[in-house]
Amino acid sequence: MHLDNLHYGIIGNGASGALISKDGAIDWFCLPHFASPSVFGRLLDSKAGWLGIETVDEAVIQQSYLENTNILKTVFETDEWAFELLDFMPRYQKVSGSYYYPPELTRIIKPLKGNPKIKVIYEPALEYAKGHTVTHHKETHLISILENETQYDALYLYSNTALNRIRNQEFISLDETLFLTVSYNEKLDSPTVEKAWYDFDLTKAYWLNWVQRTKEYEHYTDEIKRSALTLKLLSYDKTGAIIAALTTSLPETIGEVRNWDYRFCWIRDSSMVIKVLSQLGHRKIVRRFIDYIIDLIPEKDEKLQIMYGIHGERTLTEETLEHLEGYHHSKPVRIGNDAYHQKQNDIYGILMDAIYVELAQFTLDFERKEELWEVVKNIVWIVAHNWEKPDKGIWEFRGEDKHFTFSKVLCWVALDRGIKIAELLNKKKPKWETIREQIKAQIEEHAWNEEANAYTQYYGATALDASVLLMEQYGFVAPEDPRFIATVKATEKELLRDGLMYRYKNQDDFGEPSSSFTICTFWFIRSLIKIGEVKKAKTYFDQLLSYSNHLGLFSEDVDFNSKRLLGNFPQAYSHLALIDTAIQFNETSSKAPH
Repeated sequence: MHLDNLHYGIIGNGASGALISKDGAIDWFCLPHFASPSVFGRLLDSKAGWLGIETVDEAVIQQSYLENTNILKTVFETDEWAFELLDFMPRYQKVSGSYYYPPELTRIIKPLKGNPKIKVIYEPALEYAKGHTVTHHKETHLISILENETQYDALYLYSNTALNRIRNQEFISLDETLFLTVSYNEKLDSPTVEKAWYDFDLTKAYWLNWVQRTKEYEHYTDEIKRSALTLKLLSYDKTGAIIAALTTSLPETIGEVRNWDYRFCWIRDSSMVIKVLSQLGHRKIVRRFIDYIIDLIPEKDEKLQIMYGIHGERTLTEETLEHLEGYHHSKPVRIGNDAYHQKQNDIYGILMDAIYVELAQFTLDFERKEELWEVVKNIVWIVAHNWEKPDKGIWEFRGEDKHFTFSKVLCWVALDRGIKIAELLNKKKPKWETIREQIKAQIEEHAWNEEANAYTQYYGATALDASVLLMEQYGFVAPEDPRFIATVKATEKELLRDGLMYRYKNQDDFGEPSSSFTICTFWFIRSLIKIGEVKKAKTYFDQLLSYSNHLGLFSEDVDFNSKRLLGNFPQAYSHLALIDTAIQFNETSSKAPH
């Protein structure tokens, strides 16, 4: 039933998203939005609902995206018959200028040859399968209702075939094009196959136009475009929030307990996403995220959390769904995330860097720049009063706070970018410059370890950490700095295994990590490029790209031994780093003599 790897495609429309397996099964879908309870959750438990297609005979199945779109095509074929399955969530601009992105999914099943017979397996399980879901046959649709006296939830299915045959899971002769529309809302006008094709055509045009606005590169252009399209699918249109991944509780290691809910907006992840999408030319998504940030800080003394809900929720209480077995029986299944109350000082610098990149390009073209300037001053004030304190670090250690090098570097970044933003706005901030130099001096004194010959994970440690490699990317050190070069070399020696990077190897709250954190390998490859080892970097990069799934998608982790994808999926971190690294190869190539 479950695939032995994350062989899934993602579709979405800015309201929510769905995962569709290599054999055409919808195994993960939350409605009406990303953080809602699942209606199809077989990814986490066989009883948690799915929507699939079965055929009479075993078929060869091929899956791909329609070029430059987020429409997924799955082709089933034997010698006698063939049909294609087109999956998408409608998204397009209306005549009024607003966007149409309803909480619904459409499947178009089109016969290609012969006389295929299919069975539609429609088994929704509402509210994470917490109760019993019952499906009733109405005149124009099937309605699935949660049998629960204290809670109401419903899901609607529309089709142009006999609904009782779907409900009874009977085989259907595919004599003509069949459509299925799964909707969170009851449709006032019953969908038709013509409307399905209409939505398909406009959605296809939307994605083609979106990709057309993406900057072109000479090398790795297909990988850049697919990653950009994936990042776009993780953006919540209603508020501008960007989620870390579509899923919850996909384990970092099968059978272990590092299972977290990633359907929230981490300030760090999202700021990195908008910075790279800005490089590709997508300013609207950047603007919307900055608006989201401004709206999160209504008062001048408001401190940023490390993460928020997609509607700006501040409390993300973690809960365990004991009734679900978990992905490949890897319990627990968690919803919510207790990390929201952690203190991680690096988030301010990463956000400030993203704001600076946007303002540096479009200072005079930002309508809310006065509000944004107050946010900038607020961030600098917070960092100035807190940078000397320990925190949980980028990896959200749940144990004792420490003086993590990465956090200190990003505190320096917060002051540095704050100063640069002030200069853009003709404001002088000499006190900020003093604090910036104090931070830098402390890092150079306490983060460098002579024994390790590297900047280490935290003050006084000998342990290395891949996040420290970012100090060059954020401008704290130059790529030719001997200390940075030594850190890259030491990190390679200590943390690289078969071309894949550990985040760190010292034990954390759950023991030593046993899988590679994908973004860290991209960071390492980028560092190799920067210190001039481009040939080695390309070897590692091409090898890492080969570990993606069949559609070029990455999760959070890669297993060192089997190379299977692990962790939540698809992961924004992984795809933004892929784009950034690919851009570095292109820039290096453009500087090389011809």
